[in-house]
Amino acid sequence: MAANSLSQAKVEELKAVLHKVYKKRFKQPTEPKYGSISKAFTELELQHFFRNVKSEKFRLLFKYQAYLGLRVGEVSKLHVSNINFDKRELTLKSEKSGRLDSLIIPVELFKETVEYIAKNEAAVKASNGYIFYKENDNNHNEIQHVELNYVRKVFRNTLKLASLDEFYAYSEETAPDRTARKLFRLSTHSLRHYAITRFSKANNGNVVLTSRYARHASPSTTIRYIAKDNEELYRNIDATFDSSISKVKAMLQITKA
Repeated sequence: MAANSLSQAKVEELKAVLHKVYKKRFKQPTEPKYGSISKAFTELELQHFFRNVKSEKFRLLFKYQAYLGLRVGEVSKLHVSNINFDKRELTLKSEKSGRLDSLIIPVELFKETVEYIAKNEAAVKASNGYIFYKENDNNHNEIQHVELNYVRKVFRNTLKLASLDEFYAYSEETAPDRTARKLFRLSTHSLRHYAITRFSKANNGNVVLTSRYARHASPSTTIRYIAKDNEELYRNIDATFDSSISKVKAMLQITKA
């Protein structure tokens, strides 16, 4: 046997590693376990949420998620170079696909952005142009934009203030050293869910257009976002039930006559 040949055990170990990497990279997307539970904010919930955001910076950050559907990893790194101030246009690299996409910024959000940058010009410049610059106490590394975990912490604290921190289940942990954790209905990604669902409703359920707005590679991904709105489902359940009751009552009246 050659000196540099691998033992059978090493070959099997290498195959297992390659299989794991392949599955992680090319696995097919699965349906989320939360089924028909709506992961999006309702209009009232969103209004109540924003009333409880104490920071001007984070209010604007969360608005970019709620009104343009940005992912939390995208919005935290938002840079002044991403905005064409003449065209009111936002250009950014999508976190999932890695491709460049552009969106027009709604007028009110654009005005708020310009006012915020003007007001915090020194801090934005000190962070080399990051709009949502890091706080002194939120991380100690070299990055100059607000840290993801800090954004999630502010979001979670705001939910508590707004009494919106409901959870629907506990996680199913397989590792022996991990304890079950609460699964909250609302997360930072729920702002993106809200944005996509709202856009779809405003455009009569046009999935192709909504998919472009959401910057999804496939419309089938978009459907999983906009299909979680239960308002219409619940209205139709009530309407169907009320209709059945009315028919039964009418039949009883005929029988009595």
